[in-house]
Amino acid sequence: MKTVFVFPGQGSQFAGMGKSLAEAFPVARQIFERADAALGYSLSKLCFEGPEEQLKQTEYTQPALVTVSVAAFEVLRQAGLKPDAVAGHSLGEYSALVAAGSIDLEPALRLVRHRGRFMQEAVPQGVGAMAALLKLPEDALAGVLEAAAQGEIVSAANLNSPEQVVIAGHAGAVERAMELAKAAGARRVVLLPVSAPFHCELMRPAQRQLEPKLRDAEFQRLRFPLVNNWAARRITQGDDARTGLLEQIPNPVRWTESVRALAADRWVEVGPGAVLGGLIKQILPGANVQKFGEAGDLQAVREFLGARAI
Repeated sequence: MKTVFVFPGQGSQFAGMGKSLAEAFPVARQIFERADAALGYSLSKLCFEGPEEQLKQTEYTQPALVTVSVAAFEVLRQAGLKPDAVAGHSLGEYSALVAAGSIDLEPALRLVRHRGRFMQEAVPQGVGAMAALLKLPEDALAGVLEAAAQGEIVSAANLNSPEQVVIAGHAGAVERAMELAKAAGARRVVLLPVSAPFHCELMRPAQRQLEPKLRDAEFQRLRFPLVNNWAARRITQGDDARTGLLEQIPNPVRWTESVRALAADRWVEVGPGAVLGGLIKQILPGANVQKFGEAGDLQAVREFLGARAI
């Protein structure tokens, strides 16, 4: 049976995440200590206690989520539980690459701290927006985006499942797309409380700024394959990992295609929350999914992955 570990992205964070892992497992506590030392501030305190407002700021959110996800993965690895392949949603691809041994934790944290700041600074506050379109007929999306643009940028940012597409771009174009999507049959449209329009052409400045930092970072061959966001294809080489992280910034997260390409029998969402598990079940009805983000989840994961236990 094929087992895939998936790692969440921005939006899964909450104050208190990772605390039970650090209290119960020395290997998780060591990950938080390494993160604090690498970043020069108490990321662990921010994860465990908040405040929520700071935790929502992109430059803090991104290293916090990677740290919690890697801490959770290390607990699983120490327990002898391992995947056949990995994937991460947007930011989660960094966590997946750390888990796969392609990049070490410390350089990954420094990269995502820069990534968060560059993405935040790429578009002035209020200029961009993102919205979720729920149950929009699949053949209506292209027409909605084309009609809404009117000389501005609006495009698919996250192709999350057959039932959920997130769009991003100029605020006016996103608002027009929301109205057009409702008229085209979307069950619901939701303006998202985000600080920048991620995964669209407006992120090109962030991509240019991050490129030299990614080029200087060392990426190794992956211990197990990863299906990346940008191309929704299987990679194992370090250079491909670097390219995928660069290209995901202004391009959509092709999550539906990625999940179908992985074709797993069992899925474990490693890190805070359970967003990806819900999406996987929309993409593959009846999928076997288990989450691992709290100390109390370990026994359930052991039973779920019993055949993988060493």
